[in-house]
Amino acid sequence: MGQIDLEAEGIRVRIDLLYGMIPELVVNRDGRTISMLHKAPWLNEKMPADAAPHLGGLAGDFFCAPFGDASADNAPGHGWPANTTWTHLGTERKGGETLARFRLDRKAMGADLVKELRLVDGHPFLYQRHIFTGGQADRMAVANHAMVSLPNGGRLSFSPKRWWETPAVPLETDPARGRSLLASPAKANDPTHFPLAAGGEVDLTQYPFASRHEDFVIGVEADGSPLGWTTVAREKEGDLFVSLRNPARLSMTQLWFSNGGRDYAPWNGRHTGCLGVEEGLNRKMLGVSMNQTPNPLDVAGVPTGLSLTPDGMVDVRHVIGSVPWSGGGVIASVKAVDGGIEAKDADGKSQMVPCDLAFLEV
Repeated sequence: MGQIDLEAEGIRVRIDLLYGMIPELVVNRDGRTISMLHKAPWLNEKMPADAAPHLGGLAGDFFCAPFGDASADNAPGHGWPANTTWTHLGTERKGGETLARFRLDRKAMGADLVKELRLVDGHPFLYQRHIFTGGQADRMAVANHAMVSLPNGGRLSFSPKRWWETPAVPLETDPARGRSLLASPAKANDPTHFPLAAGGEVDLTQYPFASRHEDFVIGVEADGSPLGWTTVAREKEGDLFVSLRNPARLSMTQLWFSNGGRDYAPWNGRHTGCLGVEEGLNRKMLGVSMNQTPNPLDVAGVPTGLSLTPDGMVDVRHVIGSVPWSGGGVIASVKAVDGGIEAKDADGKSQMVPCDLAFLEV
């Protein structure tokens, strides 16, 4: 199917048209070249017959709709946007910006789906927009599925959360095939003290918190949060991954800890050092709160899924990027400032980064 390269001053992105994967996001800033996205070790290998197509090209970031179980759309896991081809509709370079548009070559939940990728000169960010026209879905799970490469570990920080919780059932339940370590279902207010299935606690903000495991946990944004953000600092490499979203529209940060916990093909215990930072909406994977009556998120008016209607249009917006970063990996705050964002660590060191936050406010 081929690949398309997009560029603006200081940033380059590559998209693979086969599954809409973004395997490369390269930032050139302050004399540094930064590339933080993960690639699976089995690329170009023959996949098992029962594997979802996207696994064969698993790399970087991709869009999922429905996220997780996509049987409602008769699709493989993570839906048709991650498992079938896209057509490049064109690329425009104008006013210091690059904008490319792509169309999914089949419908997703009955909707036409267009992907827009935007780069801005001097901004170390990829602005992503996915536009659904038509379709039929009630609170569908959706997410951008960015994967950060952490061969030497990393430190995670987040905008404030109401709580963190695991699904009703762990990712891996058969010890002959793989291992999940977090208690499921479980819920905690503090990600640095999350319960383990075997007893005790772990710190979810430190990667890795264990070896040979696959785990999934969701953080639900705190009430009134002005900006949803996740950062991943790699101390040895000296860089920082930044993920931004509008918490009023995408209320959940979903973390996939993939560190050698699957022994079956194509994983074969070799998929290590990968952290999925999967920002979106996912009602079905909330193992505790979705079984409470009344539902606390419904009562609070927190979105837990994306609804599509035959005569409607709705979009999903997300921003990812990276910058050089030295020193402490604990980010205390990411806030809007004139012309961008300011990231500040626990020691008070800060960095202003140009960013178009108005993109998220629409």
